[in-house]
Amino acid sequence: MKKNYSTLPESMKDMEMYGFNWMEFVISVPSPLYIMTSYKSNGQPNACMQSWTTFTGGKNGYFAIVSAVSKYGHLYRTLHETGEAVINFMSADLYDKCMSTCKNNGFEIDEIKTAGLTSVKAEKVNAPLIDECFMNLECRFKWEKEIAEGDDYVLVCLEIVNVHIDENHIDENNLGRTGETGILYNIHHPINPESFKGTAHDYVGTVKKIRDYREY
Repeated sequence: MKKNYSTLPESMKDMEMYGFNWMEFVISVPSPLYIMTSYKSNGQPNACMQSWTTFTGGKNGYFAIVSAVSKYGHLYRTLHETGEAVINFMSADLYDKCMSTCKNNGFEIDEIKTAGLTSVKAEKVNAPLIDECFMNLECRFKWEKEIAEGDDYVLVCLEIVNVHIDENHIDENNLGRTGETGILYNIHHPINPESFKGTAHDYVGTVKKIRDYREY
């Protein structure tokens, strides 16, 4: 039997949702997890853990559609100041260091160095990349849009103009970009409204390959 939810469940009415919609916690669709880096106006590297992103493209380019950029954070500010950033994919062993940037994010500090990581200037954009991350996507800001008028978050489109991939992650028979050593995924508060008691946890996961289904 399937349960239907079209309004906020009674069990979740007192839950702190930090600006997110209640449906996100009931549906809980995984999204790639990464750290986006840019330069603040004082020249110091900015680092922001980010998720809720789709990567898509066609003959006119390849783009990251980032659907939850806070209007009040350093990332939003730096995207407007420089128009450029880098998306850095970390492996599981770097998760704790990357997450530490959420606490150590003062305007005057180098947020990458403070996390115990190494910044390297990108090749095609004015932004730092994190050397320890196995894949770095250099990006240029294209446009932004409010998904809902007056929301605290905006949807941002970034064009990916250069890619760095560690040679051990290019080969899926080695470390690869999928599996336990590949891209991490944010699984946001999977809640069962029928039994929710006021506590929930985010999860970090990886992709498990099941089968090959297409050849190129």
